[in-house]
Amino acid sequence: MKIYTKTGDKGQTSLIGGKRVVKYHTRIEAYGTVDELLSNVSYLRDLTESTEIKKLLLEIEDCLMICSAILAADCEDCQIKIPEIRDADIRLLETEMDKMEAVLEPLSSFVLPGGHVAVSYCHVVRTVCRRAERTVIKLADEFFVPENVIKYLNRLSDYLFVLSRMLVKDLNIEEIPWKARL
Repeated sequence: MKIYTKTGDKGQTSLIGGKRVVKYHTRIEAYGTVDELLSNVSYLRDLTESTEIKKLLLEIEDCLMICSAILAADCEDCQIKIPEIRDADIRLLETEMDKMEAVLEPLSSFVLPGGHVAVSYCHVVRTVCRRAERTVIKLADEFFVPENVIKYLNRLSDYLFVLSRMLVKDLNIEEIPWKARL
């Protein structure tokens, strides 16, 4: 099978189910942004040294592929089985955040990203995740999107924030609180 099909040369692409849409369609924007998020999570995984974090980021990548498949499907009775984001996928992120927060100092202010490339990049990934969440919510205004996809993206951005704080602790660097100039 060749990677190029030439079927998108006029600015359209096919969804799972066969429907053709323009490449700037809300659905394409949604799963394209999730794909961008997936690539950024992969890069973050390459920046970390922790085997445990790498393993969880790989699991997150799998869930983001599932999200993309769900968002790319526009059919009531697809002939292809589409995987699902399960409640357990969301609970895993919550459990991991709870573990990290148990050893982190409580937050008393916003923090500035940075101190190490992995910490800074974790914040980049978090902001891409928030954008992905917004594009999926916009899609959900027009089309059915399973609730767990939105929940997963919301929880993932929270996880990425807590992970950035955990990386600060693990790397023994200073967490810089943001102080508003009032």
